[in-house]
Amino acid sequence: MGRVAARNGKKTVGSLVLSLGVCVLAAGVIYLFVPHDDSGEPQVKRVDYKVELSTARRAAPYPVAAPTGLTHDWKPTSVRYQGTANDAWHLGFLDPQGQYVAVEQATGRSKRFINEATQGASATGRTQRIGDETWERYKGEKYNALVLKQQGSTTLVTGTAAFDQLTKMAEALEMKREKA
Repeated sequence: MGRVAARNGKKTVGSLVLSLGVCVLAAGVIYLFVPHDDSGEPQVKRVDYKVELSTARRAAPYPVAAPTGLTHDWKPTSVRYQGTANDAWHLGFLDPQGQYVAVEQATGRSKRFINEATQGASATGRTQRIGDETWERYKGEKYNALVLKQQGSTTLVTGTAAFDQLTKMAEALEMKREKA
């Protein structure tokens, strides 16, 4: 009886090792043939913001800003319009260097809006002429910003990018409204 148990035990251990080998081989094949990214960089999907932009331009009480003419390596990543929250418009991008740049607009109290959108950046006292408008520069630990205060709304170009990239975005902005 002892020999039969030993023989069955060897078969059980052998079957277990064989099964484990088959699983490891299958996992290796899946790893080789299933596409994956080993760069460690999170993959951010490009969003199409045309519908939201059209909606915001019909609904907002101010001309809504969106870029025109940027190269394809500016990647739109987020968009939203919140009519109940001071008619807030948001359009986020990754610039060609992978830095975050956002266009933020809203009505209401500009000081609070600027503080929230820039994550606490402070006015530098410097201004910058872009097109026909004078923008204020804000600098912060996390975000820099260009701020344009207009009648009835405030527009920001803000993010982790340097001022030259924020300026490129601000230069590309087209502000307009559409009839409902």
